[in-house]
Amino acid sequence: MPATRITLDSTFIDQVKHEIKPHWGELGWVTYKRTYARWLPEKNRTENWDETVKRVIEGNINLDPRLQDLPSQDVIDKLTNEAQQLFRLVYSLSATPSGRNLWISGTDYQKRNGDSLNNCWFIAIRPQAYGDSHIVPTYIDKRKEAVSMPFSFLFDQLMKGGGVGFSVVDDNINQIPQVDHQVDLSVVIDKNSKSYDASLKVGAIDKAEWEKNNSGLDNVIYYRIPDTREGWVLANARLIDLHFNDTNPDQKTKLVLDISDIRPYGAKIHGFGGTASGPMPLVEMFFDINNVINERVGQKLTAVDATDICNLIGKTVVAGNVRRSAELALGSSDNQDFIKMKQDKEKLYHHRWASNNSVAINSKFNNYGPIADGIMHNGEPGIVNLDLSRNYGRIADGYQAGIDDDVEGTNPCGEISLANGEPCNLFEVFPYIAEQQGWDLKEAFSLAVRYTKRVTFSHYDWEVSRNIIQKNRRIGVSMSGIQDWLLNDLGHRVVTGFKDATDKETGASIKKPIYDPQGIKMVDGLYHAVIAADKAYSEELGVNPSIKHTTVKPSGTVAKLAGVSEGMHFHYAGYLIQRIRFQASDPLLPALRKCGYHTEPDIYTKNTICVEIPLRAAHADSKNFASAGTVSIAEQFATQAFLQTYWSDNAVSCTVTFQANESNQIAPLLHQYRHTIKSTSLLPYYGGSLKQAPKEPINKKTYEDRVAMITGDVKEVFENQNKDQKGLELVDQSDCASGACPIK
Repeated sequence: MPATRITLDSTFIDQVKHEIKPHWGELGWVTYKRTYARWLPEKNRTENWDETVKRVIEGNINLDPRLQDLPSQDVIDKLTNEAQQLFRLVYSLSATPSGRNLWISGTDYQKRNGDSLNNCWFIAIRPQAYGDSHIVPTYIDKRKEAVSMPFSFLFDQLMKGGGVGFSVVDDNINQIPQVDHQVDLSVVIDKNSKSYDASLKVGAIDKAEWEKNNSGLDNVIYYRIPDTREGWVLANARLIDLHFNDTNPDQKTKLVLDISDIRPYGAKIHGFGGTASGPMPLVEMFFDINNVINERVGQKLTAVDATDICNLIGKTVVAGNVRRSAELALGSSDNQDFIKMKQDKEKLYHHRWASNNSVAINSKFNNYGPIADGIMHNGEPGIVNLDLSRNYGRIADGYQAGIDDDVEGTNPCGEISLANGEPCNLFEVFPYIAEQQGWDLKEAFSLAVRYTKRVTFSHYDWEVSRNIIQKNRRIGVSMSGIQDWLLNDLGHRVVTGFKDATDKETGASIKKPIYDPQGIKMVDGLYHAVIAADKAYSEELGVNPSIKHTTVKPSGTVAKLAGVSEGMHFHYAGYLIQRIRFQASDPLLPALRKCGYHTEPDIYTKNTICVEIPLRAAHADSKNFASAGTVSIAEQFATQAFLQTYWSDNAVSCTVTFQANESNQIAPLLHQYRHTIKSTSLLPYYGGSLKQAPKEPINKKTYEDRVAMITGDVKEVFENQNKDQKGLELVDQSDCASGACPIK
């Protein structure tokens, strides 16, 4: 706790509520209430928006390290004023911190766990030392490298609700020693456990029976797993490390894991939230991971094996219900086994669905044909150009050798290039809304910089993270609703056309994009405002400027709050039906039905209700409006390149959608932008053809007919029905078109 604490008083908040009306999108308030409003036990209800914003801003402003001592009154006054400005900015929905911050900032969980404020992480899958981390196995020296460490890091962060990108490129996998031992694994459970019968069905055995038949064995490691996140991680670490001589010097090969203490299915998880899966998924994971490693005795693990282990961990975390286990596996571009691993349909459906897979390339790479073929068939792999990330900020600023030389990968959505153990640290401004709300955009982005900078002063659980965060202070100031903003301010899209050109290296004919000069000036000016704000705040705090500052995140859920286009993406359609899924018991459902929204049982999941909400995109009737269903693949690539060149010094998250007749352009466009785009992924445009698709394009007449059926305000009806409910689980939340990012 800081020695001095900044708070926002009720008089100020009441004044803001009187002066400012939040810019809720058509989905905004419903999305907020079901996703980010925390339960207030003292009031027997969930938060209102002003209460959420107060919690979030106070949780952030008090991370300023100057408050740990006795700050001057000048510092207190300036931070109080800044907190008030941030409150106005976020309350008006001109900007928001990441959804993760909306959920966690200012809670007791944040105070216990600094990792909780960061959405996503990256770890290299190679032997590493645990160091001074909150999880360290007792059987090895904390400075000794262990094969288990990166898997433990991934498991821990996934269970905290974060996504994890991980690297299984050859340089990392080749550092893992050969598997020395086959491990004989037994999982036991006491007959008094509520999970006894269910656990026996997945391979556990009666504890008393095992003890009766195995008394006197001296080659056994026994571990009774505590009912904690750390306990799960340490049990998996013990299982992995027993296979290797370096971490099993006594060469014991029998492991007994006792799951008797693990809470049963449906029990509440305190802290991040959600309900327990019971020990059953954990039991299955232990056996599956043990089988993967046992099959390699006398050999080395492969990139596919390591990815399988991460996917099996992710599958187990998903069983915790509220978490989505976002993973991105980054493999070598010439590893065909890795590239094709999802073609094994049995393993795909069993666990390989748990990661999006990409390949690491450099700017000299030119074999895009197999990548394009994979994308056409299953939307993978994506690409990550590590050379560009290590040696460039914005492309406009030119080659800067080693400017970010520690970069090894990216987060699951691809907008932040990351070093080993490093997290994303995100905040986004909606410039289209901010201008409507009367904000000077440079001031809005400057506040965003200071918010994210403070997050780097959290206490982080893992030494590898603390070290790289202190070194880099990396931040990710994003903008969303970009298409709405540019179209509104320019009167047309930023890509105004293409001109014939020649690739200087290959001599191939290309179509070079033409960008609106005013559009360049707009984003360039904001970038330099971000840099100036970081320089000024870093000097105030006496720390180095951040290594990189700007990004474009996908922003699926958060963009819905303000009702803007998601990140850099074009609206899915000018008019559409958005389907949101709720638990059947959600107290929002009666209000939605009373207001005239169509609801029906979800055809994919039991006890889930699908609600249809008609939406209209900003500028839907403009002659210059384009949607994901109409904009060309070439313009999408060019738009991503524009933002990478003039705005983002990190990367730009983009899922390019393509029509069937555009698939032959994938490889040429990937090659054309090899010196510009740091990471990208592609998916076919389905156009809502799936039953109960999340988004279904409709025409203007259908939209108007559906809107005419809506006869009330959900917020008012909900508040009048005087019914709220604690502890509901969320379904169908995603920030990425590819479904990668965590729910909050």
